[in-house]
Amino acid sequence: MFHKEGYKIIIVTFIIVAAIVLTADKIDVAWVKYLLQGIAVVFLILILQFFRNPKRDTQKNDRHVIAPVDGKVVVIEEVFEKEYFNDKRLQVSIFMSPINVHVTRYAIGGTIKYSKYHPGKYLVAWHPKSSEENERTTIVVENETYGTILYRQIAGALARRIINYAEEGEQAVQGEDAGFIKFGSRVDLFLPLDTKLNIQLNQTVKGGVDVIAMKS
Repeated sequence: MFHKEGYKIIIVTFIIVAAIVLTADKIDVAWVKYLLQGIAVVFLILILQFFRNPKRDTQKNDRHVIAPVDGKVVVIEEVFEKEYFNDKRLQVSIFMSPINVHVTRYAIGGTIKYSKYHPGKYLVAWHPKSSEENERTTIVVENETYGTILYRQIAGALARRIINYAEEGEQAVQGEDAGFIKFGSRVDLFLPLDTKLNIQLNQTVKGGVDVIAMKS
């Protein structure tokens, strides 16, 4: 299954690759022909892999915060969150490489209290200032059991478009699609300071499945 945000790119890529393969077939030099065809097919496979959207069986629990994306936990630290909360929060950042699934999923269910897009730079996603200076969207979701969390989709050096489905006032369903980030990026979670974490630094997590934190 592929994500709807990739349909157009997949179709265009398939047409281009087909044209390259057919054109290269007319080349008399065998190694040149096979090299061009091989590169084209590998490129198509990479595009298909990037836009894959595997079905995830999310065990919904209002006391749990689940991983919003696939990737590696690269930051766990106490920070001052100044866009929405204006107080200290526990930040958990997950970095996605180009080979990770890039679907963003709702970490908790509840009411979407805030959703805002910020244009910005395209620093590498692991840069310390990328959370505040890169193109990004900030979304806040609240439920009665867990409370309020903020997550931020951040564009990376390759990412040039962030897709965000969250609309203020709507109901978020834990584990369902919240958006998509094209070609490399990261997501920051901002949680209450007393949050009990269920992950460690450098751990690889699976979006919609792994529990990041829980309410005691």
